[in-house]
Formats: sequence, C-alpha cells, structure tokens
Amino acid sequence: MKNSIAEELIEFISKSPTCFHVTDNIKKILDEAGFVRLQESGEWNLEAGGRYYVTRNNSSVIAFYMPEHISGFHIMASHSDSPCFKIKENPEIGVAEKYVKLNVEKYGGMLMSTWFDRPLSVAGRLVTENEGKITTHLVNMDRDTVIIPNLAIHMNRNINEEGYKYNAQKDLLPLFGDEKAEGTFMTRIAEVAGVEEASIVSHDLFLYPRVPGSIWGPDDAYISSARLDDLECVFSSMKGFLALEHCSNVPVLAVLDNEEVGSTTKQGAASDFMRMIVTRICYESGLDAKDINRLLAGSFMVSADNAHAAHPNYMEKADPVNRPYMNEGIVIKYNANQKYTTDGISAALFKQICRKAGVPYQTFFNRSDVAGGSTLGNISNTQLSMNTVDIGLAQLSMHSTYETAGTKDIEYLVRASRAFFEAGIQCEEDGGYTIEWE
Repeated sequence: MKNSIAEELIEFISKSPTCFHVTDNIKKILDEAGFVRLQESGEWNLEAGGRYYVTRNNSSVIAFYMPEHISGFHIMASHSDSPCFKIKENPEIGVAEKYVKLNVEKYGGMLMSTWFDRPLSVAGRLVTENEGKITTHLVNMDRDTVIIPNLAIHMNRNINEEGYKYNAQKDLLPLFGDEKAEGTFMTRIAEVAGVEEASIVSHDLFLYPRVPGSIWGPDDAYISSARLDDLECVFSSMKGFLALEHCSNVPVLAVLDNEEVGSTTKQGAASDFMRMIVTRICYESGLDAKDINRLLAGSFMVSADNAHAAHPNYMEKADPVNRPYMNEGIVIKYNANQKYTTDGISAALFKQICRKAGVPYQTFFNRSDVAGGSTLGNISNTQLSMNTVDIGLAQLSMHSTYETAGTKDIEYLVRASRAFFEAGIQCEEDGGYTIEWE
C-alpha cells in the first residue's frame, strides 16, 4: 500500500542529517512557495498578503504570513535538532599505530547502545576564512564513513544479564580507518565541501546513522527512521502551514534549534528569536508596545514535539489511563508541574481545532512516580507569554538512532496544523475565548 506522505517525510529526513540541513531544506521549500527571506540585520518591508522567513545561526527558521489586519499570532513551534554525537576539534585519535578513531562528545540524551555496529556518516558545517571574510559551508559526507564497534560477547559475557554502563569517552568513539587514514579526516571533509583545507578555521560536525527510513507492518501502519523526534512534527506542521488558504491572525511557523540541550542558546526557544520576530512584525506594521501586549493576550502557541506511545513490552511504564497509541491521533501532553504548558484553557481550544480538522486526539501524562522531560512550550513562554498547548505524535524508541511512529498520525497533524493556522481565536476576557472559522 503506497503512503505518499510518509514517503515524503522519509525523504525530508534523509535530506536533513543535522539541524543546519533541516533549516536549509525548509528554506528551499519556502523559496519555492514564494516566501521572501529577511535578514535580522537588514531593513524589512512587510506587505499585506506577503510571505516571509528569517533564519538564525542557519539552524533555526521562523516563517510567517502577513494578513490584511493583525489581530494576534498563531505560532506552531518544533525543533530541528536530535540527540547525536558531535565531533570535537582535533578529531583524530591514533591507536597502537594501527587504527584512527574520532574524538566525539554527546549532544543531548540519547540511547547510546543504539549507535553501535551500524554505518554512520558525518555532516554539519564548516567555517572558512578567506581574505578576512568568514563563510559557512554545509557539508554531508553522504557515505558510510565510520562505525562504533561493539565489544564481543566473549569479552563481556555478563552484558545480557547485567547490562553495561557506557562511557562516552571510551566506548563510543567511532572507528575511522587504519593507520593509513591518519591525518586525512579534515582533508576528506574539505574535499566534499569543495573548500581548501587550509581555509577551515572551525566546524560544527556531527555523526548521523545511515540506515534509511522504512514504512512497514500490515497495511503500512508504521514508519521507522532516524530523527522522527522532532522532524515528524517539523514536517507535518510545515505542510499544514503551507496549505493554509486564509488567516485572520498572523500564522507563524517556528523551527528552533537546541531543544535537546535545554534551548538556552541564541537560536533556541529560550532566546529572543521569536520575540524579536513578533515585535518587529508589529513595529513594521505601525503598532506600538501597548498593541503588542494586547495582541499577545489573545494569541496562541502550539508546541509540537513527539510523545511517548505506550510500549507493548512495558505497559507498566505508562499512566494507567492516559496512554497514547500510534495511529490514534494527536497527543495532548499534560504535566501538573508545567513541564508541559497544557492547561484546561489551551487543551479546550486545541481540542476544538482537532474536531474542526476531523482528526482524533488523545492524552498523555507520565506515571505520577516517574519524572518526565520538558519541551519548547514552557521555555518559549519565558520570552513570549501566551496561551500554549504541548502536543506531539505518539512514537516508540524516543532518542534511539531508529525510532518508530504511526503513518496515519502524519496526516492527522498536517490537517490539525492547517486548521490551527486558519482558526480565528479571540480572547473575549481572561479565561473566555471564541474560535471563528471562515
């Protein structure tokens, strides 16, 4: 059974091995759709009916439409990064004059065991200097380049019964080549990027798994791939954003970097990036600070980051009744301690949007005795306060190199995203809202 939107997602992920490639792919899609790129450092000339986008660090991107009249903002935020290994400066380590391995460090919280014994490649960006000019270059080796070999069972006989505590500096360093490979890593990277090795002054390079995504199961029910968290939400919300036909509020698509390490960077959810975009849209439209405060009071944000599906082998890990399943709809995420921002108001508004879109929804709570993670919503609200709901799509094996989700849920989020961007949410009074549909 052909599933074109799931196949399109796999292609998008394949072209997006790092946060920089995610942003570059989104830029290309926006360019083809007629969006105009703006520079933070440049002048803006916003016109009603115009479509625009801004990047920061080339790893975060925010796109928006300009309606005839600004009555608020509808923001949908997801993240471009995923847990992985970053290659350090001076990357080569020689071993016994027989091997060359690469020096790496963890980025984010991953399931380290899933990185062993599979082909890995290298991608990211190079920073070069030429006659005083600093330039960045995307690079992707796009071939089986390294592998992290496991220790044989004969040398660690108790691992299956007792487990193993992995040490990232010892156990997770990838094998690059034999003694003849010494001194060639940056040379090969430079060749792929089409730059002179001597011009490279710095880099942001990452390992990524080469196993291609797949659609599988009876009736093609499941999709498995690297980086479903959070590129499934990035892709689906972008599709809904591009499909909208009308809007009364300003629709904003935000894809932000560094969620997996806390978002406290200049391009993360804790930065002023979204706040800068919102305030500048208002100022460029002739509005003042009082108008901004009024508009934000009636604005709405959807924080879209994948959720844990109930696991068939570990059902006891899920809440007794709030346990989402793959292919059963968008997951609304709750937490009493506000690790997720969802509250009664934001949940009610989003449920209405799902009903309008004709898509199912379900709820997620952690077990009360298990601490959960956090995501973009509450962090973004420290910079730009508005009603916010945390949602995601149900998946298994989160933060593995190969995650699994439901194929039906992709289309559900596309439809809900479009309905959200097209909805006219109005704040009548504190705690009182209406949704108008054109």
